[in-house]
Amino acid sequence: MSRAQLTRTGILRMALGGGGAPAAAAEGGGGRRAPFLLRALRIAVVVCLYWFTSIAMVFLNKYLLDSPSLRLDAPLFVTFFQCALTAALCLGLSLGAACGPPCSGLPALRLDPKVSRSVLPLSTVFIGMVTSNNLCLKYVGVPFYNVGRSLTTVFNVLLSYLLLKQTTSLYALLACGVIIGGFWLGVDQEGAEGTLSWTGIFFGILASLCVSLNAIYTKKVLPVVDGSIWRLTFYNNINACVLFFPLMVLLGEFRTLYHFDKLGSPSFWGMMTLGGVFGFAIGYVTGLQIKFTSPLTHNVSGTAKACAQTVLAVIYFEETKSFLWWTSNLMVLGGSFAYTWVKGLEMRKVQEDPNVKSGERNETGV
Repeated sequence: MSRAQLTRTGILRMALGGGGAPAAAAEGGGGRRAPFLLRALRIAVVVCLYWFTSIAMVFLNKYLLDSPSLRLDAPLFVTFFQCALTAALCLGLSLGAACGPPCSGLPALRLDPKVSRSVLPLSTVFIGMVTSNNLCLKYVGVPFYNVGRSLTTVFNVLLSYLLLKQTTSLYALLACGVIIGGFWLGVDQEGAEGTLSWTGIFFGILASLCVSLNAIYTKKVLPVVDGSIWRLTFYNNINACVLFFPLMVLLGEFRTLYHFDKLGSPSFWGMMTLGGVFGFAIGYVTGLQIKFTSPLTHNVSGTAKACAQTVLAVIYFEETKSFLWWTSNLMVLGGSFAYTWVKGLEMRKVQEDPNVKSGERNETGV
């Protein structure tokens, strides 16, 4: 990342006229502009790919979880299938590593029971995260989905203090306050419009908590898999598939599947497979966006994507929302952007000041 950032900084300086004689600048101007334009084009393509994958995955999952035409009441099975497909894709790409580019950089994968047991605590949180995300989407509309899961940042701050003893600046806490205000205003407006689902709100809050816990446990478990995100994804999804089985039995989802009239439909399995592919791809394109931009830019892009997703959902489902409903969304998005901006400034201050205390360094890591 540091090398990419240095390269980007150098290109920007050259493109904006950073030194050299006029003749030399004129002679090399075309060469300087070309790499800058090429990099800008790459970033635009990666960001668009991230937006498309993320938004498409939400709409597709909404169809699989709560479509009147599909009438499938088996959210755990949908999540289980996506986890199984993700594990299979990881294994398939690993086996293709021997074929050379573009798979040559992927690590070899094999199932080690000892590593699987070490990853199990994270897998439990992971199951809670993906299941509560899908259940939130099942019970709330896509337009409200972003607000329903908007407390992740708040839980990040809270858990960082409780578990990691990291403090947070006043400005970041104020941004969290704006997010909480937007969340409660959104809940109030959903109730006023008669579309409020307390079940969906519960799973949205649970999803926010699990996302925060997942980030913390991921950092702790990564050394077990030699720091490889691919290996962690593989073991996480394998463990999830095993753990989902007893849950599906307890909730009677196998009986639901037995009586499901579209179980033999190729179009149904096509949509299920597409949902699994998007679920796998979102992790890859997220990594690409961070690689070609920065973690800070990724967060800003995610906030803008959530805004676009909300507008598209309102248009697609032909819903009419009140001014206060839109205000709640703007508060959540604005608070999330403000938090990202504040943390970015704090991180830059830490990088520029080598004499910053270790406690202050921890504060910027929330």
